Amino acid sequence: MTGEQQARKRDAAATKAALLDAAEELFAERGFDRTTVRDIAAQAGVNQALLFRYFGSKESLFGVVMARGGLAKLETTPPEQLFETTLRTLLEPPRDGSPRRSLETYLRSTGSSGAATTMREHVGEEYARVLTTLTDQPDAELRADLVLAWLLGIGLVRSVTGKEPLAGADPDDIVRLIRPAVRTLLERNG
Repeated sequence: MTGEQQARKRDAAATKAALLDAAEELFAERGFDRTTVRDIAAQAGVNQALLFRYFGSKESLFGVVMARGGLAKLETTPPEQLFETTLRTLLEPPRDGSPRRSLETYLRSTGSSGAATTMREHVGEEYARVLTTLTDQPDAELRADLVLAWLLGIGLVRSVTGKEPLAGADPDDIVRLIRPAVRTLLERNG
């Protein structure tokens, strides 16, 4: 590979990252429907044609933004640790100090049927599928959805509404209190 080809690849990676970062910020601030492709490209400092080249559509970009950390977590986390790992991700500030915006993005974009469908397909259904493997109960899918609803609710109350005492509670205390209930919900008979 020539030096010029390597530079182009690095530029493509940087452009994709800039588009993802810009989209993540704008989707969190405005929601899916009020964020335009033009705004995302402008914030990223690139031509909007590159958004379509790398992601195909605004809906696909939204799916990638929402799945960014979620799918990586699914690939690297054993199923029995998924709830606690995801909960801790919601509770603890990011290591790099940047704001975590995925919950805000999700909440501001659920009114858009295309965006909500993309979100469910990319992350929600995969999380639910993995969680259903933890129980042998006949209503495993319902149980998995209840666990996911609990995660979203905790994130909403803590991060978005800032309601105390949950907003200021120690993550270890929250995990300690919730872990037994989730284990009961995802129990096995045998």
